[in-house]
Amino acid sequence: MHWSERKQPRPAREDHGPVRYGPPAPDPGLPVLPELADVLAASAARTRPEPPGGGTILREAACAYWGRRGLHGGPRDIAAAPGAQPLLLALIAAYGGDVLMPRPCPATWMPQARLLGRPAYHVPTPAECGGIPDPYALLETVRRVRAEGGRPKLLLISVADDPTATVAPPELVREACEAAVAEGLHIVSDETWRDTLHRPHDTVLLSPAEMCPDDVTVIGDLAGALTPSAWPVAVARFPATRRAAARRARVLDILTALGAVVAEPVARAAAHALREPEAVTDRIRQAAALQAQVASAAHRAVLTVGALARPPQAGRHLYADLGPLRTRLAARGVTDSMELEEYLTRRLGAPAPGGHRFGDELGALRVRLSTGPLLGSTPQEQMESLTAVEPLELPHVAQALSMFAAALDELR
Repeated sequence: MHWSERKQPRPAREDHGPVRYGPPAPDPGLPVLPELADVLAASAARTRPEPPGGGTILREAACAYWGRRGLHGGPRDIAAAPGAQPLLLALIAAYGGDVLMPRPCPATWMPQARLLGRPAYHVPTPAECGGIPDPYALLETVRRVRAEGGRPKLLLISVADDPTATVAPPELVREACEAAVAEGLHIVSDETWRDTLHRPHDTVLLSPAEMCPDDVTVIGDLAGALTPSAWPVAVARFPATRRAAARRARVLDILTALGAVVAEPVARAAAHALREPEAVTDRIRQAAALQAQVASAAHRAVLTVGALARPPQAGRHLYADLGPLRTRLAARGVTDSMELEEYLTRRLGAPAPGGHRFGDELGALRVRLSTGPLLGSTPQEQMESLTAVEPLELPHVAQALSMFAAALDELR
């Protein structure tokens, strides 16, 4: 059944109050790939920053990266920045209008819209995944916002999603994009986690830019799979249209005003990673396979205690709903997601950001759980986890998973 034939439920109204809580700290990830460290070290004497939007070498490497994924274009369609946050901020500023995004969504999206003074609205996601709004709820939200005098212009989505670690089915991506384009929205598709699929041969990831090439800007933070989070660099791919070229120019103006330029040594390492030599692709494959096993074990532990969570399909997180344990949590003084964050962070010994950071209601007992701390506390243990045939049988991984399960088991 097509989205236009379905009943369209009315989504909840969005609260536009001030931001109360900062974003969670990024996951440090696995140790640096030696080949990338060598490239960075070889460029360490280069003291000049890249030009705003990135130099030719970095932009050409990004073009080749997306070309291998069926998204063709030229260096003039690319812009780079020192991380996803300044890049997305520049995009929101350049495109204008009100911003729509799924609920839940990455922790930085709503604060960036509010920082620019832009009205922003959450749209519910369907039951099977996060990252993509329910298409008929999207239509209803757009119509309601316009009826109230708003100007919805931009839709932010993530097919491979943070925080829910799910991958949206192609049919749903198509329906949501058709609905957005029909209403005149430009789509920004965050594809940071597209290379972290836990089961790449069993999961189909469809980029919105494949379906709506003139209406989608793709962004990717290389820290998702290609580079360490301590080397901030993100890239955006714009449509090959005159309108998009004008908006790219506006993005470059904003990045210039912000001083948001990539350090040249980081740019050289990022360009090397984007070319995907064998060492990089091997690391991506190994890391995804490791995360698949550890995330599945953590998911089983969550379900065992009676909590809810969608099966993780990508990335390094698990999004759990502890609503079924509300009575037990209340007995421990936990009645909302902020208190849940504080409680689980103490019990797990690792950050467990609550759902309020990702746009969920404060009263919902949801939390994002990272699988990174389960891989080991030292670079040596993490590398051992990465190369092991059976990582779950390693003593440090088994102990970490046991402590994770025990912290949750107390709530039964």
